[in-house]
Amino acid sequence: MDLSSFRIRLANKVGRLLGRATESDNLAEYWISNADAKTLEGGYDSDLARLFFQNQGRVIHKWLHYFEIYEQYFSRFRGSDFKMLEIGVSKGGSLAMWRSYFGPRATIYGIDVNPDCAGYVDGPNQVRIGSQDDPDFLRRVVKEMGGIDVVLDDGSHVARHQQTSFETLFPLLNERGLYAIEDLHTAYWPNYGGGYGRQGSAIELLKRSVDDIHHWYHPHPPAAGGADVAAVHFHDSIAVVEKGGARRPIHAQMGRKEDLLNPGDS
Repeated sequence: MDLSSFRIRLANKVGRLLGRATESDNLAEYWISNADAKTLEGGYDSDLARLFFQNQGRVIHKWLHYFEIYEQYFSRFRGSDFKMLEIGVSKGGSLAMWRSYFGPRATIYGIDVNPDCAGYVDGPNQVRIGSQDDPDFLRRVVKEMGGIDVVLDDGSHVARHQQTSFETLFPLLNERGLYAIEDLHTAYWPNYGGGYGRQGSAIELLKRSVDDIHHWYHPHPPAAGGADVAAVHFHDSIAVVEKGGARRPIHAQMGRKEDLLNPGDS
């Protein structure tokens, strides 16, 4: 790895700790030394992190703490014939990383609005050009794929686009499928259609999914597809939504009859 091949993006708090100026309420990027890169690599012990740090091919641009999160949720698909759609192709490095990680049986597609991205792909991966804000386009891609098990939204990060993609694609996920949205910090930034507590942001959209999980206990009907949300996992700047069949929870007691609690006692 030469110095010109590794650039790091720092949150403003980390930048201040390193004595480096950063953009107010934003992120800044710095070239780092080989030694610093090796130090970073030693702190991320996962197969995906190793693929990232050893990459000499197409550029991969990811937050480093994502790799352990990816492995936590995605590892069960390794070596299988599952189907994955990544929203946002950039330079194509991420698609190549997923191919190396998941293996030859996976169907892996990327979508992007930039026509140049059609050339940033190596077979058998596929790229289709279109907007994540276009439900018809999204449905056509999923139909071509023959279904979908994992969606990873690393696209525009614009609130409206994230909402359209989620509301279109989550209902199309296969049972036990996963829907991940990256770079959720943009949900707090006005220039991405976000803001703290702002309705329509991805954070508020996912909070609604939490309400939908608990639709048994309140009078508000779940959103389209919301009754199939099995779990929502929040991490720094990324969330993973699991799809599972709606099944009414059962609260039960087992034991000696004389010890059973009256309804409402627990």
